Order: sequence, then C-alpha cells, then structure tokens
Amino acid sequence: MVVLENIVSSVNSFLWDFFLLFALVGTGVWFTIRTKGIQIRYFTRGFKQVFGNIKLSGDKAGKDGMSSFQALATSIAAQVGTGNLAGAATAIASGGMGAIFWMWVSAFFGMATNFVEASLAQKYKTVGDDGAVTGGPVYYIRAAYKGAFGKVLAALFSVFIVLALGFIGNMVQSNSIGDAFHTAFGINPLIIGVIVAALAFFIFLGGVGSIASVTEKIVPIMAAFYLIGGLVCIFVNIGNLPSAIASIFVNAFAPKALFGGAVGTSVQLAIRYGVARGLFSNEAGMGSTPHSHALAKVNHPCEQGCTALMGVFIDTFIVLTMTALVIGTSGILEGSEQMSGITLTQAAFDSGLGALGAPFIAICMFFFAFSTIVGWYFFGEQNIRYLFGSKAVKPYAIIVCACIICGCALKVDLVWAMADMFNGLMVIPNLLGLLPLTKVFLELMSDFEKQPAKAK
Repeated sequence: MVVLENIVSSVNSFLWDFFLLFALVGTGVWFTIRTKGIQIRYFTRGFKQVFGNIKLSGDKAGKDGMSSFQALATSIAAQVGTGNLAGAATAIASGGMGAIFWMWVSAFFGMATNFVEASLAQKYKTVGDDGAVTGGPVYYIRAAYKGAFGKVLAALFSVFIVLALGFIGNMVQSNSIGDAFHTAFGINPLIIGVIVAALAFFIFLGGVGSIASVTEKIVPIMAAFYLIGGLVCIFVNIGNLPSAIASIFVNAFAPKALFGGAVGTSVQLAIRYGVARGLFSNEAGMGSTPHSHALAKVNHPCEQGCTALMGVFIDTFIVLTMTALVIGTSGILEGSEQMSGITLTQAAFDSGLGALGAPFIAICMFFFAFSTIVGWYFFGEQNIRYLFGSKAVKPYAIIVCACIICGCALKVDLVWAMADMFNGLMVIPNLLGLLPLTKVFLELMSDFEKQPAKAK
C-alpha cells in the first residue's frame, strides 16, 4: 500500500505540477492562435445562445440526442462541482489571491480548446448498437489514428475516464456531500450516501432523457442560489471589495504573505496553483465535456462549439470568481490560522452569512456534487457503451451507485489521489487526438464562417 501511494503521488506530482500545466495551456494557446482568437470572436454568439435559451423544461431528449442547452447544462453539471467551492480556496491558500489571475488566464485559453473539443465531438458522433446517438473523444481519436494505435489510445481513454469519473471520482463527490451534511446537520454520512445513490440510480435508469431533464433544471437553480449567497457575503463586506479585486492583479506578480505569515508565496506558486486548480475545475482539454456536446441537436458542429466555450466561462469566470471574491472580501486571509480548501470557503461564507454559512455550504455542496455525479456518470456511460455495448450500461449504473455509498462512508486519501491521477492520465490520449485534427477543425470552422448571417 505504501509503495502504491508513493507511485500515485509521484505520478500526480509530474502530471499536475508540471506536464499538464504546459500541455493543457499550450494546447489552448495553439488553438487560440490557429483560430485567431475564436473565444473572443464567437463569445457574443455563444453568450446569446446560452443566456437567450435558458429553460427549466426544454425539448424532450432521447435516442436522437438532446437540445444544445441541455448538452451545455449536462457539461456544466460536471464542470461545476466541489472544485468550485474548494478549488479556488486551495489555489488562494497555496498561491495567494494572485492565483486567481492565472486561473483566469488558463480558462481563457481553455475556452478555445473546449470549442474545438465540442465541434469535433459533433463531427464524429455516431449511432450505437441500440440505435442511440453517442459520441466523445474516442471517436475523434480513432479518426486521428486509423490503425491499431488509434484503437489502443481510444480504449485507454475510455478506461481512464470510467475509473476517473464514473467510479473513483463519484466516490469523491459523494464524500463531499456526506461530510458537508454531517458538519452542518449532524446526519450520518452513510445515510446521506444511500439517499444520494437512490436518487442517482432513479435518474440513471431514465437514460439520456432523464439526465438532460435533470441537468437543465438543476444547473440554473444551483448557479443562481450560489451566486445570490455569494453576493450577499460580498455586500456585507463591500468595503473590502476594491482591495480584494486589486490583490488579484497585484499579487499575481508580487505575492504577499497570507494568514499573518512572514513568508509570502512566490509568483511560481501563484501560477502553478492557479492554473492547475482552474484546469481541474473547468475540465477544458480533459475530454469529459465533449460527451454531452456530441449529442446536441444543432445545424453545424461549430454551433455547439460556440455554446461549449461558455461552459468554461461560467465555471471559472463566474462561479470560481465568486468563491474567490467571497474569500477575498471576508478578511480571513489576514488572520493567523492557516486554512485551505472547503474549510477556507466555509469560514469565508460564515463571515458573511453567520449561522447560515454552514447550512448554505452544505446545500450548495449537495447541488454541486450531485449534479457532477450525474454528469460524470453520463460521461462514463458513453465510454462503457464504446467498450462493452449498451448491455453493460445497467451493471455500470449499479457499480456507480455502490461507489457513491462507499464514498460517503469512507475517506481514504489514496482514493482521492487516484482520482486525480486518472483525471490527469485521460488528458494525454485526448490531446493526442485533438492536435492532429487541427486542420480538420480549421476546415470545419471555415465552412461554419461561410454560413449565412445566422452563424455570425
């Protein structure tokens, strides 16, 4: 066990402290340059498509796919999770408020990557053995590499994402719900685990239609609830807002000490933790969100790309930034007690909401983590279909629910570390599939830009 822990720790250090920072940001820079800043040129269109079509009850999803908004809602359900409550806090505690600036930088380039992922997933979507539309990185990986190498690379991606999100990742999410409700209300985490698993299984059995229906309702509600709570906290400490915003930009290049410490964080740490936590949260380039975007019923693949880039924007520039500003305005960073992760976020909300802080975070944790469970299950399901066919879906759903219950009852640091490791490993085959298809995407985008005025 000790040997395994050391191996996982070493792999994670290499992946998240070095390799993935350069690989993911580098890919984002590459696509930004090759597309002439597509995240800027098509931001307005994406904004109108998303915020002009928010529905709590939209088109009925089924074997032929789901609406563009339902696809985005499923994507955001997976992106906006516990990382939005704890990720920004971890970045701030380790890299200072300046880490948020670098989180924004990585997200800006990630928007271009997400545009490409969604567009290619649309282009290469297919119909499964049960007659249902399916898609995801495995199909554009196979398109990039026609031979045995493509088959192996696609299979590796599928295995990594099923382990990272479907099984181990959902244990992490359910544990966060169990811990939050135990802290706020004193409820046994195992009871919470059984309830969450039962709710999840009911949704899983409903297939694409049930998942799309749930995510299109829960995502706008949970986002609004969290943002309103955050705005209340900021308003309570409104006098600290200008300095909090200034510290994001100043400390990105000139960090200072936190929690009354004598030694400040370095610029290197601000970049490292800001970029890593941002990428981990918004999942741009990781190959997860293309699974839902592939199923969107749109007129052109790049039309869904416009919608997809807004997922990264909402996750990082809106939700993560709200967490950062609540922490920055709370004044707790000037204290003497070292805090990180969800503890720091809870303390910040307590300063603004008082006794309501813990229950508020518990409710947000439920919404965020439960929606992520639904999204991650769906992403894993698409790859189970690819590996074993549609007959394996129900056994997969049962195993996921068992993981949800175990996640609430147990807390093993190795499991959490393994989730990070497989999250990182699945990036490699995804990027290896994306980059060789740059020319294909540029041709796709050129065709999109030749469409009538509605595509502008």
